[in-house]
Parts: sequence; C-alpha cells; structure tokens
Amino acid sequence: MRDIKVAHRETKNWKDWIAIAMVRLFRFGSDIAMGYSHPTEEGRQRGSWLGLKKIKSWVGPSPMTERKWLIRFLFLESVAGVPGMVAGSVRHLHSLRRLNRDNGWIETLLEEAYNERMHLLTFMKLAEPGWFMKIIIIGAQGVFYNGFFLSYLLAPRICHRFVGYLEEEAVLTYTRAIEDIEAGKLPKWEKLQAPEIAVRYWNMPEGHRTMKDLILYVRADEAKHREVNHTLGNLQQKIDPNPFVSEYEDPSKPHPSKGIENIKPTGWERKEVI
Repeated sequence: MRDIKVAHRETKNWKDWIAIAMVRLFRFGSDIAMGYSHPTEEGRQRGSWLGLKKIKSWVGPSPMTERKWLIRFLFLESVAGVPGMVAGSVRHLHSLRRLNRDNGWIETLLEEAYNERMHLLTFMKLAEPGWFMKIIIIGAQGVFYNGFFLSYLLAPRICHRFVGYLEEEAVLTYTRAIEDIEAGKLPKWEKLQAPEIAVRYWNMPEGHRTMKDLILYVRADEAKHREVNHTLGNLQQKIDPNPFVSEYEDPSKPHPSKGIENIKPTGWERKEVI
C-alpha cells in the first residue's frame, strides 16, 4: 500500500480529451464548493492564470484542517460510488435483454460501487455532515447519476476513461492528506484510531489502525479503481472479457488481478490482456 504512486495516463485521442475535460470541470466546481485549498505550486500558478491570485480560497495558501479534509473525503466518496453502480446496472440490463453473458464485467463494477460506499460510511463515523453539505450531496448525486447514466448508454468507453481520471484525482487527494499527516500539519489525526467499521472491513491488524493507516487503505482501493477503469476504457465494450477475473495460460507472468500486486497505474492495454 505504501508503494502506491500518483500517476497520470496521457491523453491519446479525442475521447480521452473529453473525459479529462469533464474531470477538470468537476474538480473545479468541487474545489470551490468544498473549500479545498491545498497550498501547492500548481494551485498558485492556476490561480494566477485565472486572475485569482489574491483570493485565498481553493487557490490560496490557507491550510487544510482535519475537518476540511473530511468534508472533501465525504463529498468525493458520495459521488465516487455512483459510476460502478450505474455501469453495473446498465450492463446487467443489457445482459438480460440480449439473453447473453456479460463476460464478467458486472461483478467488478458492483464491487467497486460497494467499496466506495464503505469509504463513505467509514468517513461518516468521523464527521457528520451538516445540512448544507447534505444538500450539496443530494444535488450533486442527482445531476451526476442521471448524467452518467445517459453518458454510459451512449459512450461507455469515455465513461470508464472519465472514472480512471477521476480516480487519479482521488489518489492525489489521499496522497496529499498522507503527506500532511507525516508533516505534522494534522495533529488531531496523529493518534486518532480508525473506526470499528474500517477495522472489520479491511481487517486492519493491531498496531496499524491509525488515521494514516486508514487513508493508506483507502488510497490503495482508489488506485485499484484507477487501474480497472483505465483498462476497461481500452477494451471493446461488447465482446471483450473482464481481464481482472479471467484465467491466464501462464499465471507466473504479470497480469491483471483483483489485488494490487501487479497494479498498473495507467491501465493495461488491450493487446496485453486480450
């Protein structure tokens, strides 16, 4: 888990450009709504480019507190649980309507949705959102669910690429939170123990149940979702099997799996798994 790295898949075609443009738009809006303001050189340059250099909100140097981090986690996880459920349900209905198998995609997508929901339930044990936050979540989920549903019907490959880029942002967010803990910027979290729901879900061992350990587990999950969706975005949606549940002739060679032992941050290309 500690070897998980921030990574970015370079855009290769117009579909990738659409996906990453939507992620950047989503992040722009969520950063403002959640008051996210991680003091990085990237943020300062972006603020200067937008003519907002003097505004100390999402582009300014104001530090992220424990409360602000939890608000960001709650919002992101409330949205992150949508794509897997939408994609899984659409493919489920396609399978029923066409009277054929789905080639193993549905289970992986629903597992992703369940995993993201467990992230949300875990962070809710640490911070109860207020009424304003709940209104934002309801609005965001309503818009995002319906938009993603229609998009997945029309362009599932773009949707998987979108989720892959979204998970890149999630890995970046949790990595920055871990760095803040290690730098002593979040003193309330230094000895804070993970809630019982997290201990049971990840089977966290004794002595490794701190807030930092919890975020390491969550980041590893997001890195796996990043790999899965970038890989699915490379495949033929109607005919290719799910490489993460497939059996391989030579299992000793690196190949996609449900674990993180052979994780490939930017996804597996189709020629590598089909």
